[in-house]
Amino acid sequence: MSRAFAFTAVAATATVVGYAVWFDYQRRHSSEFRKALKKRAVKQQKLSEKLDAENKKNKVETLKKALIEDLAVNPIPTDLAEKESFFMQQVALGEQLAASPDTKIDAAICFYKALAVYPNPTDILGIYQRSVPEDVYELVVMMVAFKPPQSVANIVGEKPETKPSEDDLD
Repeated sequence: MSRAFAFTAVAATATVVGYAVWFDYQRRHSSEFRKALKKRAVKQQKLSEKLDAENKKNKVETLKKALIEDLAVNPIPTDLAEKESFFMQQVALGEQLAASPDTKIDAAICFYKALAVYPNPTDILGIYQRSVPEDVYELVVMMVAFKPPQSVANIVGEKPETKPSEDDLD
């Protein structure tokens, strides 16, 4: 039994070494082989870039959908007294959720909602950048980019979404 195993191991090793020698020879001496390798590499890179773009698009769509659904179910309070307790509650919940890899989106939504009620959003974004895990912070920034809270929209200079008046249509 050990002879059969030894023979198989030697045959497998010889096959691998033989293929490596053949591959190296072809790579060095055959221009067609090099061209084929280069074409495969370019094709693989394009496929990888396409998959990355699709994954990013799906991630953004999932994030948008989750944020909109959560804001519809749990709106952000407008009363000043409620905002402070809401902020503390959302930050604490976000920190708990950020610890688990399965709830990164939920954690980002909590941090986004806390940002929406905070009076100075640039300060809180700086704090988030230092204290929140990087992947969760990236999700929060993406949320702010496609749906800026009122406090951020005021700083950036964007006007809140309103319907145009009849004077604007003329």
